[in-house]
This record gives sequence, structure tokens and C-alpha cells, in this order.
Amino acid sequence: MGLKEEFEEYAEKAKTLPDNTTNESKLILYGLFKQATVGPVNTSRPGMFNMKERYKWDAWKAVEGKSKEEAMNDYITKVKQLQEEAAAATA
Repeated sequence: MGLKEEFEEYAEKAKTLPDNTTNESKLILYGLFKQATVGPVNTSRPGMFNMKERYKWDAWKAVEGKSKEEAMNDYITKVKQLQEEAAAATA
């Protein structure tokens, strides 16, 4: 399986993470996903009246130095980590 296929598989798995996944973790995944699929931030930062979108933009901006491949690898690692945490919490 290639990196892109593994990334797509983990993008699907990320959708099944538990509801109690922290916003911080969700933002990390969002930033890595956007970096992996779009590349560096290509929009202006949302205004202060749209805090949710602003946090998402900031999370994406935080990883802008990574290549798409690095972002894919980091995304996969983060999803695995969150899955392990969720499994440990229910054990």
C-alpha cells in the first residue's frame, strides 16, 4: 500500500474517533490533513468573529513547512495515537 492509500484509509478511520477526542487533537488532524491535501495555507486568516474557522486556519498554518508526504505520515501517526488512547480508555 502506498502512502497516499494509507493516508486515505486513516482519513476514514479519523471519522470514527470517539466524540471525546479533544479539540486540540482535532485541530492537529485538520491542519495536517489540509497540508497533505492542499499544501501551504492559500487563504487569508478568518476574522475574529469566526473563531472556529480561525482556529482551524491557525492549525493549518502551524504545519506549513511540512511537505505533503510529511503531513500524511504525521496524520497517520496521530490517528494511530488517538485510536490507541481511545482503546485504552475503554479497556
